[in-house]
Amino acid sequence: MAVDVLRPPALAERQARTAVAVLFFTNGALFANLLPRFPQIKADLGIGNAAYGLAVAAFPTGAIAAGLAAGVLVRRLGSGRVAVAGTLLTGTGVLAAGLADSVVLFASALFLAGASDAITDVAQNAHGLRVQRRYGRSIINSFHAIWSVGAVVGGSMAAGAIALGLPRGQHLLISAVVFGTAACVALRFCLTGPDTEPDAGDPKREREPGHEERTKVQPRIRYVLAALVVIGAAGTLVEDAGSSWAALYLSDSLHASATLAASGYIALVGAQFIGRLIGDRLVDRFGQRTVARLGGLVVAVGMGLALAVPTATGTTLGFAAAGFGVATLVPAAMHEADELPGLKPGSGLTIVSWLMRLGFLLSPPIVGLVADATSLRVGLLVVPLAGLSVMLLAGVLRPRDR
Repeated sequence: MAVDVLRPPALAERQARTAVAVLFFTNGALFANLLPRFPQIKADLGIGNAAYGLAVAAFPTGAIAAGLAAGVLVRRLGSGRVAVAGTLLTGTGVLAAGLADSVVLFASALFLAGASDAITDVAQNAHGLRVQRRYGRSIINSFHAIWSVGAVVGGSMAAGAIALGLPRGQHLLISAVVFGTAACVALRFCLTGPDTEPDAGDPKREREPGHEERTKVQPRIRYVLAALVVIGAAGTLVEDAGSSWAALYLSDSLHASATLAASGYIALVGAQFIGRLIGDRLVDRFGQRTVARLGGLVVAVGMGLALAVPTATGTTLGFAAAGFGVATLVPAAMHEADELPGLKPGSGLTIVSWLMRLGFLLSPPIVGLVADATSLRVGLLVVPLAGLSVMLLAGVLRPRDR
């Protein structure tokens, strides 16, 4: 077994790693091409902030509705095929959302895109974990960093298309064709065979705890799970604030140009990418608990100052601080949930992954309602509040190993 773990990866495994990286890249780029177009779509449809927030919430609603189907599809069809099929459907939904001429069609297209995105997300992570098991070392964080690169590229493509005056339909069709083709090519190099490969074995998982022990630890598990859900949801809520509201806040409230308005989201995902690149080293040195608390502080202070003194440059920097602060939160919540004692393997991870999507679902309508009642600036206070909640609950995360 030790020889298998330490051996260098074979050509097929290196190719599969590249293929999974392409899938993560296309997944990040597709939806990011649509986000900077939101202010123009909102204006063309002639809707208020509350209606806009409800329509945008169709994306996470679709993700929640389809999330449980992903596992069945992966087992029946294979993670590689499901990831590519989901990518093609996501591109179709994004294109339809860009062409929608009514709120109903816009929300329906986002529902399709969200459902497809959730299936793609599960499938590409499942395939990435297969490749990771072949490598015998952790590489999954690198895939998530590649997703951030894709999001930056997608947002930059949209900003460029806006600057060039490219019509929405033409721009999003190009995006769907380019990234759909890339995903189809990547499928050729994915791992073959079933996804139900046996794990290498974790001694902590081989002992099934008895009923008495499970009853004893259950109250603690419930608290930790709830805290991990909030931490993960805080990360997704901040991401959603950047994707759904950054361009709108910069263009409408701060009167930035359409090209400059796209910089808020790009700054957030760009800083998030940097945080993911250095996150493993920070966690190894300081521990997940300290990194999360400092990240929450960066979110609260950075975005809090941006909202207190509103300028286009300061707000862009505030979104960058928020993206950097939440970079490790979702992986931390997933990892800690998967390591909880007294639960069946995978149960904690499944619960946290499912429930933290509520951050994407609840954030748009809540921010929209608050914005209509007061202002979007007040609505975006959810971002520094999310940072404060992480600081308060980070104690459930693991400290630095001695």
